[in-house]
Amino acid sequence: MVKGLTLALLIALAGCTTDKGGFCAVSSPIRLSAAAVAALSDAEVRAILAHNRKGAALCGWRP
Repeated sequence: MVKGLTLALLIALAGCTTDKGGFCAVSSPIRLSAAAVAALSDAEVRAILAHNRKGAALCGWRP
């Protein structure tokens, strides 16, 4: 039972990486104009902010 759970966890974690690299290697900050931001929904703004904050914390992105 423990071996099965361990295997399932390892398979799930393997899906979080790419052959090109981790988050910092394959992502970049999302920067939009004020007009583009005004057209976004609140959920889209939160998603972009979360992405950029993750990049700032993990990759050292600057505003």
